[in-house]
Parts: sequence; structure tokens; C-alpha cells
Amino acid sequence: MRIYYLLFVLSFLFLMPVPGNGGIISLLQRQFCSLRSGRCALLSCLPREEQIGHCSLTGRKCCRRRKK
Repeated sequence: MRIYYLLFVLSFLFLMPVPGNGGIISLLQRQFCSLRSGRCALLSCLPREEQIGHCSLTGRKCCRRRKK
């Protein structure tokens, strides 16, 4: 029975984000960006793109082509 407690604690520690790193949150934001047909840009979007969100907590932008 003690093994269940150990597995719970280890899974909890594994899922906790590290300070300065979004971890699971950044992963979910990148996946949501790709679901919306976007791409993650490091600095800014290209001239023919619009920003539709963020890909990480550090400032990467989610961009996609503008609709005509």
C-alpha cells in the first residue's frame, strides 16, 4: 500500500513546473496554438501574419496567416 503513496508523490513532483520554466503550461499553450493552425514565433510575427496568442510564458508568440 505504501507504494501507491510513493507513486502519487513522485507523479506530483514530476508534474510541478520548475521556476522560470512553464513545463506543462507551455506545452499546452503550444498544442493549443497548433490546433488553431498557428506557429510559434520567437520574436514577432511575420508581416502577413497576425498574433493569436502566446506559446510560452517567456513571450513566444502564436502567429497565423491573416484571413483575406
